Amino acid sequence: MALDESNESDEIFTRNGLTFMIEKALYEDVKPIKVDFIETSRGSGYSIESRLQKADGCGGCSGSCG
Repeated sequence: MALDESNESDEIFTRNGLTFMIEKALYEDVKPIKVDFIETSRGSGYSIESRLQKADGCGGCSGSCG
């Protein structure tokens, strides 16, 4: 997830006062997408789920590689 300016190749959604953008071509491969704000004992942040396959040994919404 990153801050960006929209352009004509983006699909744009507004939910609960927040605007989300995703490239139209990528959206077709990953939809549906679920974005949620979560709070855990480790902290708070956004959780993003889609049908996009995770790469082996790396990936996840809040994880890191290496």
